[in-house]
Amino acid sequence: MAGQTCSAPELAALLTAGDRTGNATAAAEYICSKLETAALTSVDITTAVDTTYLLFSAYMVFAMQLGFAMLCAGSVRAKNTMNIMLTNVLDAAAGGLFYYLFGFAFAFGSPSNSFIGRYFFALKSIPSPGFDYSYFLFQWAFAIAAAGITSGSIAERTQFVAYLIYSSFLTGFVYPVVSHWFWSPDGWAAANRDPSASLLFRSGVIDFAGSGVVHMVGGIAGFWGALIEGPRIGRFDHNGRPFALRGHSATLVVLGSFMLWFGWYGFNPGSFITIVKSYGPIGSPIHGQWSAVGRAAVTTTLAGCSAALTTLFGKRLQTGHWNVFDVCNGLLGGFAAITAGCAVVDPWAAIICGFVAAWVLIGCNKLAERFHYDDPLEAAQLHGGCGAWGVLFAALFAKEEFVNEAYPGRPGRPHGLLMGGGWRLLAAHVIQILVICGWVSATMGALFYGLRKLDLLRISAEDELAGLDVTRHGGSAYVYDENPAGNGGDEGGFIMKGSKSTNRV
Repeated sequence: MAGQTCSAPELAALLTAGDRTGNATAAAEYICSKLETAALTSVDITTAVDTTYLLFSAYMVFAMQLGFAMLCAGSVRAKNTMNIMLTNVLDAAAGGLFYYLFGFAFAFGSPSNSFIGRYFFALKSIPSPGFDYSYFLFQWAFAIAAAGITSGSIAERTQFVAYLIYSSFLTGFVYPVVSHWFWSPDGWAAANRDPSASLLFRSGVIDFAGSGVVHMVGGIAGFWGALIEGPRIGRFDHNGRPFALRGHSATLVVLGSFMLWFGWYGFNPGSFITIVKSYGPIGSPIHGQWSAVGRAAVTTTLAGCSAALTTLFGKRLQTGHWNVFDVCNGLLGGFAAITAGCAVVDPWAAIICGFVAAWVLIGCNKLAERFHYDDPLEAAQLHGGCGAWGVLFAALFAKEEFVNEAYPGRPGRPHGLLMGGGWRLLAAHVIQILVICGWVSATMGALFYGLRKLDLLRISAEDELAGLDVTRHGGSAYVYDENPAGNGGDEGGFIMKGSKSTNRV
């Protein structure tokens, strides 16, 4: 029967020839074989479409590394451009190796305990049911994003070896443990926990794409690095008054921000992992995961736009200027905040998320200046502060219908407090903020403190004043002449010319 094609004449011939009992059996076998083949083909097509969707999302998230690199380069002074660009490359490279060897296993090695995974080291036994190479690639792109956040906080004054050590430790251990807690089916606080296991406050933590898991982890790690290192030379005068050390290229900052904006469409909607999934009647064009994916993209967009505009006018009232650096950071703060709830809130709520995120960022920056904390990219304030707000926002505005679509199989699961879902989800999210702060502080804070004690963290004052490019990387990305042609003027400018290399490492 398997060699026959499915056609009406062949089926009619089976029904009309020979004895009726034999014909009925043959016809039934013929129909069943064709239906089985069609079903198996449908499964293969669905898997191929979902895998392609996940891989494309992973590529978009990875493209955010270019966005981070451009944003970081434009936000530092010209004399440190090559240094910060190299650290972004090494975040991806070192992160790739250590996430392959250890990180993915600690995060998603299953079956496991609720604290840490213990299978799939060096991708052993991959592919397996539920996990394929595409899933590893997607999660690796998230891990190196967390490391990239941290590199911005400690820019312009950190020894190169410290970057290698912290990036490997963060992507290979610290971040994977947090992602296991909140994203693995075995994690103690995961909203998608195995059906046989109980949920934290009967809800679990709905951190859909990582306001806490990615952004808070990277931001808090950066906070401790910058705090332990201390501010850059010249950031505060002898009276403690702040002095702005602005980045050298608004062009690179804007380019990086738009690259990050593009990548966020893989970061947030891509976290659905699959797209071929129906929520309603078969054939419905709107009751499926494809519609939820689109909604996540819309909420992401609106939160970023709202935050950018709020920052634009908020900073205008404070400083009297329309500042593109501030607006770009506000935009990214809105994206970081909506990341937790992008899949479970209405578009109108996303506008509120971005509006509040902008003021959270402005407030965190004010506190940073008051306590003489120096973060060249505002990474700790942006990703840590706005990420924490995003975790709370999801607990306040998560809609019951969307929660049940994103996390099925648990009827009556609590949803957002302001949407009539009670306090349980909010309690779970407060727990998330506290445990992330505690875990990252204990691990990364101790690491940065140890590096300082070993004299491996901060460069010398002489090297910092001269710039890392010349003292540590063999020459400048480009030469900045603060007083060109010796004319005694105050205006500086860029001169595109070769610079003398040094032998210093």
